Amino acid sequence: MTQWIEIGALTDIPRLGSRVVRTPGGNIAVFRTESDEVFALDDRCPHKGGPLSQGIVHNKRVTCPLHNFVIELASGQAVAPDEGCTHTHPAKVENGVVWLSVRQAAAVS
Repeated sequence: MTQWIEIGALTDIPRLGSRVVRTPGGNIAVFRTESDEVFALDDRCPHKGGPLSQGIVHNKRVTCPLHNFVIELASGQAVAPDEGCTHTHPAKVENGVVWLSVRQAAAVS
């Protein structure tokens, strides 16, 4: 089951920057582009697990701060010649508020 959670105001995330949302399933990096689009990825580079939230955002990509892997924000795919993929999460902006869709663990009976 998925649930939309309110992250905060779009203006709380700097342009070409990110914020980290901590979830039971791991940290999610929420990125804001120069044109105010938002994207969300697991906060782990597919190469060596570097914190993508600390990377440099450019266009619709982020460069990992550890080894300069470039990741597409929309797909989570590494840009050639790099290989790998990080999980994406649905994110949206409504009335200046950022929302993130996260999976809720199913109750076990």
